[in-house]
Amino acid sequence: MNKKTIALLLAFSAPVLAVAQTITAPTLKEGDTWTYVDTVETGPTGFRQTHDAITVQRVTDSHIYIASKQAGSPSEGPEVIVDADWSRTREISGSEVVVNKPLAFPLQAGKTWKVQYTEPHPSGNVKLSSATWTTKYKVVGYEDIQVPAGKFRALKIEAEGDWRGELAPTNTVVQAAQTQPGQTTLITQARRVTPEATAGSTYKAFWYAPEVGRWVKSVEEYYGSNGVRSQRFSSELESYKVGGS
Repeated sequence: MNKKTIALLLAFSAPVLAVAQTITAPTLKEGDTWTYVDTVETGPTGFRQTHDAITVQRVTDSHIYIASKQAGSPSEGPEVIVDADWSRTREISGSEVVVNKPLAFPLQAGKTWKVQYTEPHPSGNVKLSSATWTTKYKVVGYEDIQVPAGKFRALKIEAEGDWRGELAPTNTVVQAAQTQPGQTTLITQARRVTPEATAGSTYKAFWYAPEVGRWVKSVEEYYGSNGVRSQRFSSELESYKVGGS
């Protein structure tokens, strides 16, 4: 086989190797820290921004124990347990249920996964008797992204989903007075409003940089039944320290 043939084979095989590349879970250590600028937008006018630091306290085979606090605060925040792939769980009806799974190692372009769960009175919303959330994730591919911590070649994970809920039944009471000569009668009428279905949609995106061990940017958006965005949560990496660096 001559050199020209070998060169052609390498040229054609390089893109295949790039596409087939997989990213395994990072090896995190106690003291690894990421600081983000976190922004919460609610409705057309609500806006809140904080600078938050996340620090690894310890790591086991299945979980990461982290502490979160506002950057610069002398006091440590509460310690939280997340899954080894940074999945968030919530206790629903006595069981721990995955509610957000931004990463599913090993990561590879084209990989997909789904998270679905049902909870009563989601997030303390007494207007909803229950809601079912379905989110489908997909690894889109690499993008160059600029955040306060610098420029990164990051793997983008995108997720679209929907939520379907049922408005809790309510009781309304109507009172009226009937007046006759020498007599007033108070009439009370109770009416029960039957449950109604409602729905909305969600959008999420995460940009994961292997050298950082976590995403460098994230966006989570929530839309109501009218298609209008009700909330948007975004985070951008400001600084990080991993692997004892």
